[in-house]
Amino acid sequence: MIRLLRISIAVLTAGFIVSGCVSSGTFNKMEKAKNDEIAALQQEKAALGQQKINLEKQNADLKQQVSSLEQQKVVLDQEKAALQQEKAATQQQVGSLEQEKASLMASNQQRQKQYEELVQGLSKEVEKGQLQVKQYKNMLSVDLAEQIFFDSGKATLKREGKEVLKKVGDALKGYENKIIRVVGHTDNVPVAKSLQATFPSNWELSVARATNVVRFLQEVGVPPERMIASGRAEYDPVATNETPEGRQKNRRIEIMLIDKNLESEMTKTGS
Repeated sequence: MIRLLRISIAVLTAGFIVSGCVSSGTFNKMEKAKNDEIAALQQEKAALGQQKINLEKQNADLKQQVSSLEQQKVVLDQEKAALQQEKAATQQQVGSLEQEKASLMASNQQRQKQYEELVQGLSKEVEKGQLQVKQYKNMLSVDLAEQIFFDSGKATLKREGKEVLKKVGDALKGYENKIIRVVGHTDNVPVAKSLQATFPSNWELSVARATNVVRFLQEVGVPPERMIASGRAEYDPVATNETPEGRQKNRRIEIMLIDKNLESEMTKTGS
């Protein structure tokens, strides 16, 4: 365009000179005006060129920003997917915990009900002090006073003991989901020498008493496959052996009702 302007000026100049219509002063003014216009156009062209460069740079920057944003979007999508998976896993865990909580509450309610039923069924014997019923986390325990069931140093069940034990057996029949562990306990007084031929120590005496209780419970209808007999001798006292009262508390038969799954775990641990 500038070149065309210059050519145009040259042509006009020649025309004006030839025709003699324009004075030299006017011509100079016209030439200067055209030169100023050319200079302005050149500046405008330079400015437009610089704008073009700036726009191209901005375009490149924008493309880079778009590429960066697309990469961020990919990362955010991956994080979103991971969070959704984590949320699903958390919801599943919450559901499992709620089910476990409901199961534990139902189990606790069942244990409480069983405890109340057992206490109610043996309330007269509890009042007489012939036995105690205790509740643990996963177990129920019936502690029988030794003097009601056995003579000193003997393992044969007494008649009045059998009457109480029959009622205990009737109460235990309904607990089909329980293992019945019968444990014999003694004080720390050694077995009399006259009886040592039969019971060399309190170990044999405690086991014999527990075994006789199990056999009697079987006779009154408690399934034998649900029962276990064992003896602890004097090694699991509940009171001091330094006083007659304490020794009397330690001489006892303990009948424990244990959940079958807990008994299985105890057996595995023991093996």
